[in-house]
Amino acid sequence: MDRRQFLKFGSFITVSVASGAGLSACGGSSSGAAGSDLPAASGAWKFPQSVATGDPRPDSILLWTRAVPAAADNVAAVTSGADSSIRLVVTSVDNSAALGSNAALNGATVADVRLPLQAQYDNTVRHKLTGLTAATTYYYQFVAGDNRSNVGRFKTAPAADADVSQLQFVYMTCQDWSVNHWGAMSSIAAENLDFIVHLGDYIYETVGEDFQLGAVESRHDALVLPDGVFKNGTSGAKYANSLADYRYLYKKYRTDTRLQALHERFAFIAIWDDHEFTDDAWQDAQTYDGSFNADGSDLHQTSRRRNANQAWFEFMPADVSFDAANASFQNIKIYRDFQFGKLMQLVMTDERLYRSDHVIPESSINPATGKPLGRIGSRYLVPQDLFDSVEAQKMAGAKTIGLDPLTTATILGNTQRQWWMDKMKSATSTWKLWGNEVSLLRMGLNGTDAIATLLALNAVTTLATSVGTTAAAAGGNFAVAGAIVAAVTAGASAAVAQAGAGAIAAAAASGGTSGAMATAGMKAGLTAAQASIAVATYGKTIFTGPTTPAQQAAAAAQTIAFGYIKPDVQANKAESVFVAASGKKDALSAFFTRFLLNCDQWDGYNTERKTLMAHLKTNNIGNVVAITGDIHSFFAGTVNDDFDATGGGTPVMVDLVSAGISSDSFFSYLRDAASSLGDIATLVSYPLAVPVTGLGTINLNFNLLDYTMGKAAPTVASLLEQTRVQLRGGLAAKGVPEAQLDATVSAVLAGLQANSDFNTSLLALAQQLSALGNNQWLKHLNTDAQGYTLVTLTAGKMTAQFKQVNKLVGTSAPATVIARTTTATVAAGSPVVTIS
Repeated sequence: MDRRQFLKFGSFITVSVASGAGLSACGGSSSGAAGSDLPAASGAWKFPQSVATGDPRPDSILLWTRAVPAAADNVAAVTSGADSSIRLVVTSVDNSAALGSNAALNGATVADVRLPLQAQYDNTVRHKLTGLTAATTYYYQFVAGDNRSNVGRFKTAPAADADVSQLQFVYMTCQDWSVNHWGAMSSIAAENLDFIVHLGDYIYETVGEDFQLGAVESRHDALVLPDGVFKNGTSGAKYANSLADYRYLYKKYRTDTRLQALHERFAFIAIWDDHEFTDDAWQDAQTYDGSFNADGSDLHQTSRRRNANQAWFEFMPADVSFDAANASFQNIKIYRDFQFGKLMQLVMTDERLYRSDHVIPESSINPATGKPLGRIGSRYLVPQDLFDSVEAQKMAGAKTIGLDPLTTATILGNTQRQWWMDKMKSATSTWKLWGNEVSLLRMGLNGTDAIATLLALNAVTTLATSVGTTAAAAGGNFAVAGAIVAAVTAGASAAVAQAGAGAIAAAAASGGTSGAMATAGMKAGLTAAQASIAVATYGKTIFTGPTTPAQQAAAAAQTIAFGYIKPDVQANKAESVFVAASGKKDALSAFFTRFLLNCDQWDGYNTERKTLMAHLKTNNIGNVVAITGDIHSFFAGTVNDDFDATGGGTPVMVDLVSAGISSDSFFSYLRDAASSLGDIATLVSYPLAVPVTGLGTINLNFNLLDYTMGKAAPTVASLLEQTRVQLRGGLAAKGVPEAQLDATVSAVLAGLQANSDFNTSLLALAQQLSALGNNQWLKHLNTDAQGYTLVTLTAGKMTAQFKQVNKLVGTSAPATVIARTTTATVAAGSPVVTIS
């Protein structure tokens, strides 16, 4: 921070230079207030949010704490009391034995400075210490009156020209206080790290929202906003609005000793996402459903945005600029970059403060209802043709008035986008990592194929019954029965179908080819299409070897369903006779198109994404990997130059997305949203009743969203493994002690393997959804998970371990935190990710 900035911000931000002897904090303000000018705090004090550091550079660090009198409430606002000063002591001597305790710091100091403690900043302290040695571990402690803070630790970055053999760090995101547990933080604290990257949603601005009403660990009590505003009406969920509200959330979140332990042990490099202000935010606009201006436009809340900015600045240990005198909501700049020797450049972006409105605004009027569209159709499940058209119109409009066409369709804003391009082009490190809030991966859905698959699946049971009944009338000949039912399904009369099936059987008996069989069927009166599906069904039953009557009927039924019904729906869409026969034509007609699942992420700013990828491709900028949060899932895949090109385009970089620490999963959100959509809900979840001896039935919602989005076709074994974490959580909720959970899970899964609903119906459904072929660039996806990601980076490769955590055990975090680890590897020199 330069001298001019320090003078502007006054005594809240202080800077000193490390030395063998203690120095007072340098700088001053117009009022002359500085740490050395204030009386030292005396008496009993405490540090209820402990200590923290951030933004490690080769020669500096940002240190943070909050101190209050010992009798004060831990999270109440500091509204009175004289300003005072506290001490900061820093040493490079190993104090690892004292880490996380308030034992006195030992060893020669490199800094011993007095820092101001002021009520106007809620007694928070931000201090930048410069003059440090690169790649060095330091220990520090604050002292207020008679009391010491816990001992903290940080490691400075290596020098820019240093040869670095390895870096290891965790990136994390989405830590909702109000749901699930923070056990992942205990696991992170035990890792051997150089630093932590936090990608946002450090707090959640809402209290009592629908997605926050699930089970939560008992150590997280209910949040009570000092001033909160009701989201709707005069009851229910509230959202943070005032500076006191946002400060309260940071203070409350950081009273958890597990989060404190992370800050005590590792420097953070943090950015925000949306919930530090408001859900799916853009600039200073609120996007809650039903919250619009009288003219239908989004509700802009400049004061609220500024309050959110200030609280983040006060409580996050980030070396960024903030201008309280700036009356706009863009009074803070958090995008910045970090160099870690020759190995890595880390570019951190802000994808909320400068982004334009969602291409299709939530306030757009739905012609079917005459009311604002809301989130569905604007941010989520957006028809791609509509999106492409509106984006093109907005960009053309911007160009017409002399603006950069991306001005009205940007997630970064024009200035930050150019900064990002310049940073990527000038980077000399082996790896270029991008701290990226929202996923760059295309997440699309072909609605036509999905509905065709669902209708075909729904027909299988009826068709199998019909084949069985027909076979009984045909002397037990399932091949002939299958051909008859196939022809009837394709529109033939019963008499013609019987004649055609008989002719097909006769041709087969004489050794005829499938072509000869079809010709025989047509001579008996079948059309070419009817003969084709009849021959296919006959052949499936005769030549592939099903043995039991049930297997023969099932083989014939699946051949008819996926060989005729599905293609017919794909070709004719809402006009297919099978759509009409379903009785759901009106409900299904809107889904016969391609959809973008989430336009709050980069899919909603497609042209800008293509612009960035073209920049990387044209300038031969390689080894670029985004580390991403937001969507409460694990994903790994390639970011292509143009996802809409034939084959999905050419891979340019990789995106590795981490699940949230505790926030409910993407799957759970879509499961709840789709529950009222009838058959469409099957694209997301499958109700699975699991009998457990002595406990009754555990009802699970099996995650089919992964397969709909592109997960590889499963086996029974992989379905069982996918069920494990949710089943463990279900058993824990039934009261099974944790010591018995894993053995009980294994026993229940062994029984489930023999369950026909599981090994036949669910397996077939998952395989058919996987065969839709959506999003082939996705190499790994787990949309129903909580956890974090551990990165090990060397010159030759980047290894990211997706650490999924187990669910609550009763009202506590599990003792066995990590449920499974999936590894994504990116080798230097190629934008390819492999999974193990």
